Amino acid sequence: MRIRSALTAVAVVLAGLVAGVGSSSAAGSSSAAAYCGITWGSAEKSAGALSDAPLTEVRTGRHDCYDRVVFEFAGPVDGYAIGYGETWTEGEGLALSPYTAGGALLRVSLRAPAYDDAHQGTVPYAVGEHVANLLRYSTLRDVVFGGSFEGYSTFAVGVRARLPFRVLVLTGPGTHRRIVLDVAHQW
Repeated sequence: MRIRSALTAVAVVLAGLVAGVGSSSAAGSSSAAAYCGITWGSAEKSAGALSDAPLTEVRTGRHDCYDRVVFEFAGPVDGYAIGYGETWTEGEGLALSPYTAGGALLRVSLRAPAYDDAHQGTVPYAVGEHVANLLRYSTLRDVVFGGSFEGYSTFAVGVRARLPFRVLVLTGPGTHRRIVLDVAHQW
Protein backbone atom coordinates (compact mmCIF):
# COMPACT_ATOMS: atom_id res chain seq x y z
CA MET A 1 0.00 0.00 0.00
CA ARG A 2 2.82 2.40 0.86
CA ILE A 3 4.57 1.65 -2.41
CA ARG A 4 1.41 2.48 -4.35
CA SER A 5 1.08 5.80 -2.48
CA ALA A 6 4.72 6.67 -3.13
CA LEU A 7 4.39 5.86 -6.84
CA THR A 8 1.23 7.96 -7.10
CA ALA A 9 3.02 10.90 -5.44
CA VAL A 10 5.97 10.57 -7.82
CA ALA A 11 3.61 10.45 -10.82
CA VAL A 12 1.84 13.62 -9.65
CA VAL A 13 5.15 15.46 -9.21
CA LEU A 14 6.39 14.35 -12.65
CA ALA A 15 3.14 15.37 -14.30
CA GLY A 16 3.47 18.81 -12.72
CA LEU A 17 7.05 19.15 -13.97
CA VAL A 18 6.09 18.14 -17.49
CA ALA A 19 3.18 20.56 -17.51
CA GLY A 20 5.45 23.32 -16.22
CA VAL A 21 7.97 22.76 -18.99
CA GLY A 22 5.27 22.93 -21.65
CA SER A 23 3.76 26.12 -20.28
CA SER A 24 6.97 28.09 -19.79
CA SER A 25 7.19 29.08 -23.46
CA ALA A 26 3.51 29.98 -23.48
CA ALA A 27 4.14 32.30 -20.53
CA GLY A 28 6.48 34.39 -22.63
CA SER A 29 9.91 32.86 -21.93
CA SER A 30 11.89 31.50 -24.85
CA SER A 31 13.71 28.19 -25.01
CA ALA A 32 17.07 27.91 -23.29
CA ALA A 33 19.80 30.00 -24.86
CA ALA A 34 22.53 28.16 -26.72
CA TYR A 35 25.76 27.66 -24.77
CA CYS A 36 28.02 30.65 -25.60
CA GLY A 37 25.78 31.31 -28.59
CA ILE A 38 27.02 28.09 -30.22
CA THR A 39 24.58 26.60 -32.75
CA TRP A 40 27.02 24.40 -34.68
CA GLY A 41 25.52 20.92 -34.32
CA SER A 42 27.34 17.60 -34.53
CA ALA A 43 26.56 16.42 -38.08
CA GLU A 44 29.39 15.63 -40.50
CA LYS A 45 30.87 18.61 -42.31
CA SER A 46 32.78 18.50 -45.59
CA ALA A 47 33.91 20.95 -48.25
CA GLY A 48 36.63 21.76 -50.75
CA ALA A 49 38.80 19.89 -53.18
CA LEU A 50 42.02 17.90 -53.12
CA SER A 51 45.20 20.00 -52.91
CA ASP A 52 48.91 19.26 -53.20
CA ALA A 53 49.94 21.85 -50.56
CA PRO A 54 51.47 19.82 -47.72
CA LEU A 55 50.50 19.84 -44.07
CA THR A 56 53.23 21.55 -42.05
CA GLU A 57 51.95 21.77 -38.48
CA VAL A 58 49.21 20.67 -36.10
CA ARG A 59 48.56 22.63 -32.91
CA THR A 60 45.81 22.99 -30.34
CA GLY A 61 44.35 25.80 -28.24
CA ARG A 62 41.96 26.33 -25.34
CA HIS A 63 39.21 28.96 -25.46
CA ASP A 64 36.41 29.94 -23.07
CA CYS A 65 33.66 28.06 -24.93
CA TYR A 66 35.53 25.51 -27.08
CA ASP A 67 38.82 23.71 -27.69
CA ARG A 68 40.60 24.08 -31.04
CA VAL A 69 42.77 21.98 -33.37
CA VAL A 70 44.60 23.85 -36.15
CA PHE A 71 45.97 22.10 -39.23
CA GLU A 72 48.36 24.41 -41.12
CA PHE A 73 49.37 23.93 -44.77
CA ALA A 74 52.09 25.44 -46.95
CA GLY A 75 49.69 26.69 -49.61
CA PRO A 76 46.03 26.85 -50.56
CA VAL A 77 43.95 24.08 -48.98
CA ASP A 78 40.19 24.02 -48.40
CA GLY A 79 39.27 20.33 -48.53
CA TYR A 80 38.13 18.30 -45.53
CA ALA A 81 35.55 15.81 -44.26
CA ILE A 82 35.03 15.74 -40.49
CA GLY A 83 32.44 13.77 -38.55
CA TYR A 84 31.91 11.48 -35.59
CA GLY A 85 32.78 7.82 -36.08
CA GLU A 86 35.61 5.35 -36.46
CA THR A 87 38.85 6.64 -37.94
CA TRP A 88 41.07 4.39 -40.04
CA THR A 89 44.75 4.79 -40.87
CA GLU A 90 45.42 5.92 -44.44
CA GLY A 91 46.66 3.10 -46.67
CA GLU A 92 46.48 0.41 -43.95
CA GLY A 93 42.89 0.46 -42.72
CA LEU A 94 43.78 0.03 -39.04
CA ALA A 95 41.12 1.34 -36.63
CA LEU A 96 42.44 4.15 -34.40
CA SER A 97 39.69 4.04 -31.73
CA PRO A 98 41.56 1.57 -29.46
CA TYR A 99 44.52 3.98 -29.36
CA THR A 100 42.66 7.31 -29.04
CA ALA A 101 41.52 8.71 -25.67
CA GLY A 102 38.03 10.18 -25.31
CA GLY A 103 34.36 9.28 -25.07
CA ALA A 104 33.74 10.13 -28.75
CA LEU A 105 35.93 10.15 -31.83
CA LEU A 106 36.01 12.76 -34.60
CA ARG A 107 37.25 11.38 -37.92
CA VAL A 108 39.31 14.10 -39.65
CA SER A 109 40.15 13.58 -43.32
CA LEU A 110 42.13 16.43 -44.84
CA ARG A 111 42.27 16.64 -48.62
CA ALA A 112 45.99 17.37 -48.70
CA PRO A 113 49.15 15.32 -48.11
CA ALA A 114 51.50 15.31 -45.14
CA TYR A 115 54.45 14.92 -47.50
CA ASP A 116 56.18 17.01 -50.17
CA ASP A 117 56.74 16.41 -53.91
CA ALA A 118 59.68 14.11 -53.09
CA HIS A 119 57.37 12.08 -50.78
CA GLN A 120 59.26 13.21 -47.67
CA GLY A 121 57.12 13.72 -44.59
CA THR A 122 56.35 17.34 -43.76
CA VAL A 123 55.20 16.70 -40.17
CA PRO A 124 57.24 14.92 -37.50
CA TYR A 125 54.54 12.36 -36.61
CA ALA A 126 54.48 8.64 -37.32
CA VAL A 127 51.21 6.79 -37.94
CA GLY A 128 49.50 6.22 -34.60
CA GLU A 129 51.48 8.92 -32.80
CA HIS A 130 49.77 11.26 -30.35
CA VAL A 131 50.24 14.78 -31.70
CA ALA A 132 49.43 17.07 -28.75
CA ASN A 133 49.59 17.35 -24.97
CA LEU A 134 45.99 18.05 -23.98
CA LEU A 135 46.36 18.29 -20.22
CA ARG A 136 43.79 20.74 -18.74
CA TYR A 137 41.66 20.90 -21.90
CA SER A 138 37.91 20.88 -21.26
CA THR A 139 36.88 18.93 -24.35
CA LEU A 140 39.85 17.62 -26.34
CA ARG A 141 41.32 14.33 -25.09
CA ASP A 142 43.63 13.20 -27.91
CA VAL A 143 44.83 13.94 -31.44
CA VAL A 144 46.31 10.90 -33.23
CA PHE A 145 47.94 10.94 -36.68
CA GLY A 146 46.38 8.34 -38.97
CA GLY A 147 48.84 8.80 -41.83
CA SER A 148 48.86 10.29 -45.29
CA PHE A 149 48.22 8.33 -48.48
CA GLU A 150 47.40 9.33 -52.05
CA GLY A 151 47.03 12.99 -51.10
CA TYR A 152 44.78 12.53 -48.05
CA SER A 153 45.83 12.96 -44.42
CA THR A 154 43.89 11.49 -41.52
CA PHE A 155 43.64 12.27 -37.81
CA ALA A 156 41.55 10.82 -34.99
CA VAL A 157 40.48 13.54 -32.57
CA GLY A 158 39.28 12.16 -29.25
CA VAL A 159 36.81 14.35 -27.37
CA ARG A 160 35.09 14.06 -23.99
CA ALA A 161 31.66 13.34 -25.55
CA ARG A 162 29.76 13.87 -28.80
CA LEU A 163 29.58 17.67 -28.81
CA PRO A 164 28.90 20.40 -31.38
CA PHE A 165 31.78 21.33 -33.66
CA ARG A 166 32.55 23.69 -36.51
CA VAL A 167 35.21 23.80 -39.22
CA LEU A 168 36.78 26.99 -40.58
CA VAL A 169 39.22 27.55 -43.44
CA LEU A 170 41.48 30.52 -42.70
CA THR A 171 43.99 32.29 -44.95
CA GLY A 172 47.49 33.23 -43.81
CA PRO A 173 50.00 33.86 -42.58
CA GLY A 174 51.50 34.56 -46.00
CA THR A 175 50.50 31.90 -48.52
CA HIS A 176 49.61 29.38 -45.79
CA ARG A 177 46.09 28.12 -45.14
CA ARG A 178 44.64 26.63 -41.98
CA ILE A 179 41.78 24.24 -41.45
CA VAL A 180 40.47 24.84 -37.94
CA LEU A 181 38.34 22.42 -35.92
CA ASP A 182 36.53 23.90 -32.89
CA VAL A 183 34.70 21.56 -30.48
CA ALA A 184 32.33 23.12 -27.95
CA HIS A 185 32.70 22.40 -24.24
CA GLN A 186 28.99 21.55 -23.98
CA TRP A 187 25.66 21.69 -25.81
